[in-house]
Order: sequence, then C-alpha cells, then structure tokens
Amino acid sequence: MFDGLLMLGGGLAHFFTPVSLFNIAWATLLGIVIGALPGLTATMGVALLVTLTYKMAPDQAILCLMCLYCGAIYGGSRTAILLSIPGTPASAATTLDGHPLALQGKAGTAMGLATTSSTLGTIVGIIALALIAPLLAEAALKFGTYEFFWLALFGVIISGQLTAIDDPLKGYIAGILGLLVAMVGMETLHAHQRFTFGISSLGGGVDLIPAMVGAFGLAEILGVMKRTAQARIISSGDRVIPRFSEVFQYKWTTIRSGLIGTFVGIVPGVGEDVGAWASYAAAKRVSKEKHMFGKGSQEGLIAAETGNSAVIPGAMIPTLTLALPGSAAAAVLIAAMFIHGIRPGPLLMTENPEFLYQIVAILLFSTIAMLIFGLTLTRPLLTVLQVPRERLMAVVYVLCVVGSFAITQRMFDVYVMVAFGIIGFILREMKYPMAPLVLGIILGDLLDLNLRRGLLLTNGDPSPFFTRPISAVICIIIILTILMSIPAVSKRVRSIFTRDRGDASAQG
Repeated sequence: MFDGLLMLGGGLAHFFTPVSLFNIAWATLLGIVIGALPGLTATMGVALLVTLTYKMAPDQAILCLMCLYCGAIYGGSRTAILLSIPGTPASAATTLDGHPLALQGKAGTAMGLATTSSTLGTIVGIIALALIAPLLAEAALKFGTYEFFWLALFGVIISGQLTAIDDPLKGYIAGILGLLVAMVGMETLHAHQRFTFGISSLGGGVDLIPAMVGAFGLAEILGVMKRTAQARIISSGDRVIPRFSEVFQYKWTTIRSGLIGTFVGIVPGVGEDVGAWASYAAAKRVSKEKHMFGKGSQEGLIAAETGNSAVIPGAMIPTLTLALPGSAAAAVLIAAMFIHGIRPGPLLMTENPEFLYQIVAILLFSTIAMLIFGLTLTRPLLTVLQVPRERLMAVVYVLCVVGSFAITQRMFDVYVMVAFGIIGFILREMKYPMAPLVLGIILGDLLDLNLRRGLLLTNGDPSPFFTRPISAVICIIIILTILMSIPAVSKRVRSIFTRDRGDASAQG
C-alpha cells in the first residue's frame, strides 16, 4: 500500500512542472472545446492529436492525450444543455434533463452541476483505478495463450452487445469485420502474407490510426454535413457555481453513478455513453422524484454526467492491465502508448509500475483543470458554439488527412482513411456501431496470434481452450452473452424469472 502511495506521490511530483501544467491546461481546454462542438467526438480528437504528439516525450504525449480525453467527455454537456444536441455520444443522456433546465432559465445551474458531477465521477473512478488496477494486473499474470484468446473474443462480443443501436447482431457483425481487417498483412508466426491481393502496401497490414481517423473522423464529418443546421443557443444568465447543498443533496446518486460508470468502463470497448445511460436508468429506478426525470431533474443530470466521466478512469483499468481498451478513445490511447514505446498489459506492473500511478496523477490534474475551466469559461465557450459547422468540418477534414499521412508519410494511409471513412459512414447510416469495428482491428492480432500459438503448443488439439479453468469461465460467459442477445432466448429467460417471482409472492 505504502509503495503505491509513494509511486502516486512520485507521479504527482513528476507532472508538477511548468511544462506539464501548461500541457494539462491547453489539452484539457482543447478537449472541452472539441467535446462542445457537435460533430467532434472525444475519440476523433484523441486520434487526431496522436499524430501531433508523435515527436513529444512519451510522458508528455500521454499527458496531452489523457487530458484531451477527459475534457472532451465533459465538454459534450455544454451543447447537450444549451442546444439539446449532445456534443459527444457520452452526453446523450444529459440532454434529457439538461436542456429542460436550460429552457426553465437554469442553464448556468445545469452547467455548474454538470461540471461538479463530472469532477466527482472522475474522482470516484480514479480511486477505483488506483485500488483495482494493481490487483487485476497481478491476476492477469496467471493468464496464458488460451485465456488471452478468449479475452480478446470477449472484448469484441461484449462491445458489440452493449454498443449496438437497435440489434446486437449488428454489433457482432461490426466486430467480426474488424477482426477480418486485422487478418490482412503479414502474420506473426510464419511471416506469410494474407489477403493482400498483390498490393505491396498491405504487406504490413492496415494501420490502426488511419483506419480509426477514417471511421470516427471522416465518417462523422459526412454524418454532420448530412444533418440539419444547429439549433438556437440558449443563453445562461443565472449562477454557474452550484451551492454545496445542491451537490450534497444527491450524494448517494453521485456515488452510485460513479461506481456504475467505473464498472462499465472496466468492460472492454463499451464506452462512456453506456455508462451515462446505465447511471441515469439506475438513478431513475430508485429516485423519489421519478416524475421529474426528463422534465428538468437535477438528479438525472447529475447521474448522467457522473456516470460518463467515471467511465474514463474505469476504462484505464483493462487498458493498462490487459491491453484491452475500455472505450473507443482508450483504443486510440493503446495505439499511442505502443507508438511511444509503452507496453500496456499484464507485465506493466513489473516492467513499468510507476506508469500506472502517473496515469492516476494525470487524471487528477486534468480533473482539477476541467473544474476550473468549466466554472470560469462559460461565456467564452458559448461563442465557440457559434462557429459554422461547415467551416469547422473543413478544418477537421484537413486534420484527418494530415494526421493519417504524418506518422508514416505514405499516401496509402490517406487512401485507407478515406476508405474507412466512407465505409464507416455507410455502416452508421445502417445503424452499425463503430466501436466494435475498431476494437476488432485492435484485438485481431491478439486473438489470431494466441489461437494459432495455442494450437501449435498442443499439435492441433483445441481442448485446452475449453478445459483450463479461466478459459472455461470466459467461454461460458461469451456463450451466455450471445444467447441472451437472441430475443427468443432472453424473452424465455425473463418469463421464467417473472413466473418464479409471481409464484413466490403468491405463496407468501
């Protein structure tokens, strides 16, 4: 414990320098602006910034990316409250009560509560990160080839299940497409080229950054340009800094939403929007003011904002300990870590234990910066929202092209970005989620390598994949997840439980 506290103190001291504090300030503010502008997502912002931090020192690069991530998730609440347009998907639940509060002349109050709730949610997640991550990393050392195969598959499946818009099958299909993309290029065991179709540029596979910039950046640009013009901005003339009583009144909602958001973050590839909706639903279920939800409930607003912000440190737990991204933005962070020579995974606590506590320190500093900017820069941020989206998207497109080209200086990567942008736009229009697709590309190598390595170790015998205890448990969880996503099966299971409860109450 004391070693952890010492390393946390070392992490805080490491970033308590003029250069680091400056990077924290501008990256967090940039994140808030990106989050506040409809059409720019946290994932897109992080993906674009990765290309700009290529020449930075590894610790400062990760610092900037983490601060932008935190700021963007929070920044989406601005447009959710003032325009009823979520700046990021994570803020979709915030619109339900944030905008009605703004219509009642309480826009300042709503933004103040959103700011403090995001701060408290992040702090709950930070505590969980500092406590759980070392334990999970120690447990992950027991994982072998067979366990990592199932873990990679579980990440894709659960992401497809929870991020699907209307049908889990679409999430599974998106995840499988990502796995297929990961198969392209040189395979790692025997150095054979697969699915390159004679294109020499595909010999090294499809680079993650251009694919991600295209799927989240260009696809978003095309989607924004298709949608109608933005709504009228509601001004905020009331008090922004909330009273202590307003925050303390819903302390249990804050704690519960923080824990739910953290748990959602731990599940690979799910994301902040699920954390917000899950927290909102839980708050509504137990609230004494159910009738106010959707009509301007402060409790509903607090639950949504606490939940989505708590996902950020929660997502860092599997990201750092298992190299499984807890969200789409965390997937980009994994790529950035590898680019900068940092290897997340089970060996992190052995090879680089101080890095975990540096991430905790970064989250603490970015949370403080977010609180300061959120409470003091309300009016300047309102002027940012008045920038015409057509001009903004043109700038974003240039950044997408430059960002895709910058890392390897190949025009082929620009073509990859454009291709994935068009494919991503088509899939979005058909209600296919993007997170499983990107997660499939990231985890494809892990899944493929461990599958073939496991079969090689046993001369083609697949039984260890199903007989080893941890492998068997993960396999059963995956099967149950898939079965419960089938409407007929889930309906049957729910009817059994409903009947059992009815019988029990009748006997009572």
